[in-house]
Amino acid sequence: MLRGRDAERAAIAALLDGARAGSGGALLVRGVAGVGKSTLLADAVDAASGLRVLRTSGVESESPLAFAALQRLLRPLRGRLDTLPAPQHAALGAALGESPGEGERYLAYLGALSLLAEAAEEAPVLAVVDDAQWLDDASAGALLFAARRLQDEHVALLLAVREGDARGIDAPDVPSLALGGVTGADAAALLAGREARQVDPAVRDRLVAETGGNPLALVELARLLSAEQLAGRLPLPAPLPLTGGVERAFLDRGRGLSEHAQRFLLVAATDDTARLTVVRDAADRLGAGDEALDEVERAGLLRVDGDELTLYHPLVRSATYRAATSAQRRAAHGALAEVLRGDPDRRAWHLAAAADRPDADVVAALDGVAERAAARGGHEAATAAWARAAELTGDHEDRGRRLYLAASSAWLGAHPARAAALAQAAAGDVTDPVLRARLLTLQGQLEWNTRSLHEGYDLVLQAAQIAADVDQQMAQGLAMLAASLSAFGARSPRSVDPTVLAPAPTPDAPPLVRAASALLHGFTAVADRDWATASELFRRAYALAEAHTVDDHVLQPNLGVAAMLIDDDEQGLRLHEQQLTAARRAGALNMVEHALTRGAHFQIATGAWARASTAAAEALPLLAGTGHRGLTALPTAQLALLAARRGDATADPHLAEVRTIREKHPVGITDPLVVDLVHWAHGLRSPGQPATALHHLEQMTMPALRRMAALDRLETAVRAGRSDLARSWLEELEEFATGTGTPAARAVVEHGHALLADGSDADEHFARALAAHAGSPRLPDRARTELAYGEHLRRTGRRVDARAHLRTALALHEELGAVPWAERAAQALRASGETARRRDVSTAPQLTAQERQVTALVRQGLSNRDVAAQLFVSPRTVDFHLRNVFTKLGVTSRAELTALPLDG
Repeated sequence: MLRGRDAERAAIAALLDGARAGSGGALLVRGVAGVGKSTLLADAVDAASGLRVLRTSGVESESPLAFAALQRLLRPLRGRLDTLPAPQHAALGAALGESPGEGERYLAYLGALSLLAEAAEEAPVLAVVDDAQWLDDASAGALLFAARRLQDEHVALLLAVREGDARGIDAPDVPSLALGGVTGADAAALLAGREARQVDPAVRDRLVAETGGNPLALVELARLLSAEQLAGRLPLPAPLPLTGGVERAFLDRGRGLSEHAQRFLLVAATDDTARLTVVRDAADRLGAGDEALDEVERAGLLRVDGDELTLYHPLVRSATYRAATSAQRRAAHGALAEVLRGDPDRRAWHLAAAADRPDADVVAALDGVAERAAARGGHEAATAAWARAAELTGDHEDRGRRLYLAASSAWLGAHPARAAALAQAAAGDVTDPVLRARLLTLQGQLEWNTRSLHEGYDLVLQAAQIAADVDQQMAQGLAMLAASLSAFGARSPRSVDPTVLAPAPTPDAPPLVRAASALLHGFTAVADRDWATASELFRRAYALAEAHTVDDHVLQPNLGVAAMLIDDDEQGLRLHEQQLTAARRAGALNMVEHALTRGAHFQIATGAWARASTAAAEALPLLAGTGHRGLTALPTAQLALLAARRGDATADPHLAEVRTIREKHPVGITDPLVVDLVHWAHGLRSPGQPATALHHLEQMTMPALRRMAALDRLETAVRAGRSDLARSWLEELEEFATGTGTPAARAVVEHGHALLADGSDADEHFARALAAHAGSPRLPDRARTELAYGEHLRRTGRRVDARAHLRTALALHEELGAVPWAERAAQALRASGETARRRDVSTAPQLTAQERQVTALVRQGLSNRDVAAQLFVSPRTVDFHLRNVFTKLGVTSRAELTALPLDG
């Protein structure tokens, strides 16, 4: 019976009840070694009546094997793989070794979630994972991905994590349960043991103080102390037998075994299959047979159940392995490698652990491990294999190539610090120019995403210069990338023009090659503020790319960057919607979040604020799950700005969260955007303090965002008495508007002139602004011009003329949900002599962000399973949200939902 764990057992019972009721979830049980995590998990399994139990545990020596733990956990469900959508089936099948081919890691994660959800439709599922700190990274990623999405499933996930270990589970958003020590009667019961020996309270309290109440330590002490000592009739030994920790007790028990039994125990501690036949065969090769096995069993250090061999406690493994000499460990690994010839990945790692010098055969085996892991999306496992292979490689160039591959995999696996260290190590060995260019590009990508945009740009310039002499196609792509970074504000001490590194393509070159060249020269024109040339070249690139499928991970995003640089909202919306659709279908989560956050920029600009909020809300958990927590700053800042534009006080906690993210995590290339969004939001949150608002708005630096916020900046400067500043900003806007011919820019320029003009001149500028707005999709700017013109007319005594503009301003701002400006319009309308009839939105259905996502995809004709695949959730979650949508909108069918006018 568990002692002192009533609260913890109640929390787990609630989790199991939730799974039975269809509102499952996950729980991380945290605690130091020996505190009783495994016992609590076993108790949960005993209490799981009516639930199907799946179990596995992390094994330290297995942690480099991609998806190894997930494969064990889901083995009983393999027969259900065929029920998954084809892309998930392929990806998860590849990850679990059930089918050949490659798999996208997040599709495999989604497949694991779907498989658990499918199994739970037959009977609720309890998935139990012990020693989760030793899970391989791919399995841990898949399980945490599922843990965040089980709220509407008949699934409970229970993971035990050892605190204080170098490896751990970083998932602050997953509920956790911290186990502490036991005291009082509970501690006394553990010390008394089955014999119910008498325990003196003073002895009990001293032992609790010495062990921190650790249950395993108390049980082991009870084995070592006599009844007389526990009863207080004899003094306790000094020091106590467990002064060196609980591991010491297991080590002492192991040292009491014969030499052959110790050898058998070491093989068992080194093994990661838990199969008796494997351990016996390996131990036989070291001269440790069945007599040795019997001796270890009798000592209570391992258990055998059929062909399954388990150690008494994970600390037995660590104590035994660490106490062995390096030669003894290599011998154990070598013996296991001999008997695991049918398991190439495990065999390779045992060979690597047994090697102490360069070995071509071992390196070849590790290359195979890395290639298979990378194909399955196990980037961390690929990193480990290539890094170890590099250590065992004698040739410098080959070592550098493997270190580059390890660094690239580490970056793909969301471990930027590890990637940077490996790339730096590779730099000393790589001399091949093509590989050198790739390495510099990777280092540049690491720099601009985690530290310095300028350093990243400089590295890409170096890569392009090297590639120009050996690979023209690579050089063109790198030159375009460098020019894009330059247009984004990157600078380098090198006076290198990226356009000279890539010759102009011939007229008969492929369209996408010509599109890339147009982007390259367009970005260079932006850096030179030659807006007319940039606009012409970017539109040429759009036309060339529009007629062809763009599946280039450099070209496609940079088409979107070009749209942002010249405020081409229509192209920006189209390009990012295309990117989002393609990424959803492919299950490419990293491109999904990119399309969501970059597309939100254009949605904010054009007034599609509900869609922008939905996009940012979807991107947040996706980004949080990638390991790049700094990237969550952008969607959080977008939510802050949207709330501020609506006059919603939730802007403030979003702003506080952005500040916390930026303090704790590198934000990289998106940081200038984040900072500008924050300044804009702060400016909007200070409407009655023009000087304070101007202080924030004046600090915005990104041209695209300065233009999007132009009306707020100009109006605030005028209200703060800084007409000189407004005129300076207006000159910048006029230069852009003249060069690009963009209607939105012309409208803002005319609005700005109206703010600075008097009398009839203001009327003329406002009229021109409204005429330009007619050709622009930027609805928020049009609403502001209608409001400003109406206010101007009312102030100059033309109240009747003012009413039409104020009515339009009121309607548009209500449509946007821009409460502060709607109230301002209503107030001005009342002052003009007309009663403002505000639209009653108090009873309008309010869909959550995820409900809006589900609605949008269902309205496209997608099934629940297809919607689930695109949103990285389970079909049951989609069904849950869809039922809520039906209730809120008063419809009873998908056809009725599709017919509703919900575009706004």
